[in-house]
Amino acid sequence: MTIETVSTNKAFGGTQGVYKHRSSATGTDMAFSVYVPPHAPGTKLPVVWYLSGLTCTHANVTEKGEFRVACAELGLIFVAPDTSPRGEGVPDDAEGAYDFGLGAGFYVNATEDPFTEHYKMRDYIESELPSVIAANFPADMERQGITGHSMGGHGALTIGLRNPSVYKSVSAFAPIVSPLQCPWGEKALTGYIGADKAKWREYDAVALIEDGARVETGLLVDQGTGDNFLAGQLKTHLLAEACSAAGQAAEIRMQDGYDHSYYFISTFMAEHLKWHAERLG
Repeated sequence: MTIETVSTNKAFGGTQGVYKHRSSATGTDMAFSVYVPPHAPGTKLPVVWYLSGLTCTHANVTEKGEFRVACAELGLIFVAPDTSPRGEGVPDDAEGAYDFGLGAGFYVNATEDPFTEHYKMRDYIESELPSVIAANFPADMERQGITGHSMGGHGALTIGLRNPSVYKSVSAFAPIVSPLQCPWGEKALTGYIGADKAKWREYDAVALIEDGARVETGLLVDQGTGDNFLAGQLKTHLLAEACSAAGQAAEIRMQDGYDHSYYFISTFMAEHLKWHAERLG
């Protein structure tokens, strides 16, 4: 579980670090950031994972997410992975589009060539990186929460719904709630998983809830009404309808006038972290 330290900076009494390691899941070097708040020696701290959206790396939320004050006050470790494998030999979208390939791993395990070798982001997030965090940071892996934005919101919801005993709290900012029912999802899951849509359901939050998946502590979702992706790609109402029909507790907040940017995310980040802290203890 060897990691290389790329950089560290003191922030609000804690340490903001950027690290990289060789991933067995993706077969590539992977970078990630971790904020560790001030704490007493020997203390184990709860962890909140943040999964980023299309085109992003670990750096977007690290630089613009405005999470460190809340994490320092609440005693939360904040982990931000990359969004896809990268490096020589890693395939990209044939047309170089932003919504597939590099920076757009969709947190799935690809089964279609040429992506199957490296695009194992589900295994990386669910299994490999948690082991790295447990081995190298003062993390209490019995107290994990997960959140994310857009494509990363899709990742947070689906990973949380599939693993309710691991993630004690699940939230999202402007998530893609149903890849089965939007152009981004149709392109990505066809490319990574193939044309059989029955195989997509484990990567679709609405479908998972319809199929019986539940998060006992409920879901928290914030979505801006001024988001230009709301109607065509995100379709928040589908999640609200699925939760209502299934009895899945969910607080889905439509935030007036907010767009899809980090101005929106950073506005509500502290509220989400407090919500996670209350559930993680």
